[in-house]
Amino acid sequence: MAEQDESRATAYTTLVLGDDFRHELEIKRSRFITVLRRASDEDAARALVSELRKEFHDARHHCSAFVLGPDRSIQRSNDDGEPSGTAGTPMLEALIRRETQPGMTDLSDVSAVVVRYFGGILLGAGGLVRAYSESVSSALDAAPLVQRRRLRICEIAVAHHTAGRLENELRSAGYVMGGTSYEPAETILRLALSDDPAAIDDAVERLAAITAGAAVLQLRGTEWVDLPD
Repeated sequence: MAEQDESRATAYTTLVLGDDFRHELEIKRSRFITVLRRASDEDAARALVSELRKEFHDARHHCSAFVLGPDRSIQRSNDDGEPSGTAGTPMLEALIRRETQPGMTDLSDVSAVVVRYFGGILLGAGGLVRAYSESVSSALDAAPLVQRRRLRICEIAVAHHTAGRLENELRSAGYVMGGTSYEPAETILRLALSDDPAAIDDAVERLAAITAGAAVLQLRGTEWVDLPD
């Protein structure tokens, strides 16, 4: 978390949190099974390779690539026995060059493994590059993605009987709620705001208008949050 908090990036795109995503292509009788996993560190990214080696123990190749961190500072790939540069590198290129929005390439925290069952027809170096790149790209075409943003967590302490109404008004105004806790004397609402002064000033003014100045916004730390659709 400390490394992410120190990142210069304030947002990036990743896989929706949940189960691994799988996609399969057949190219000249070879099966290319792509598995994508959201991974927050190298151990999690490499664990996918180890798990798939056991699951697909009879496959000839388990090629891999991953990109990690808001700044995408960690990038690794492995050809796993394919000719050098024909598998891991094109897989990694498919990840880092992926456009998540027009002109935006910010995909990260993704580990990709392509399991290959050889079908008896040689693809050649160029054919392998295209096959591994297409395998990852096709999987990403269908995989669920989400934007992850560094947000400033703020707290608002209010009376229990007004908490529900205030939370609804804040949600209706487009604010991302970061959770609610119930203390003996009050309810604590949490807001997740863009980590910039203008957004915080706007929230302070909006809160003052909604509550006639009765509630105060308390600034806390920052967290990386998956934005809702």
